[in-house]
Amino acid sequence: MPIFIPPLLAWTLGALGAAAVARVVVKEWRRVNDELHPRERMREAPARETIRVLRRDPKSGIYRPE
Repeated sequence: MPIFIPPLLAWTLGALGAAAVARVVVKEWRRVNDELHPRERMREAPARETIRVLRRDPKSGIYRPE
């Protein structure tokens, strides 16, 4: 004799299962990204001396480094 599950209960269990799977996938995704690209390297800002400033040439309209 087959077991009958009310549709609302089936949808609820399906949604909870999908949320659990999504959580595991996101956790694994972040773990792999942290291994490939450590956050310490991304937090380092370039030194102000290395950033080149561009100024617009009023005659030609072309941006040129100072």
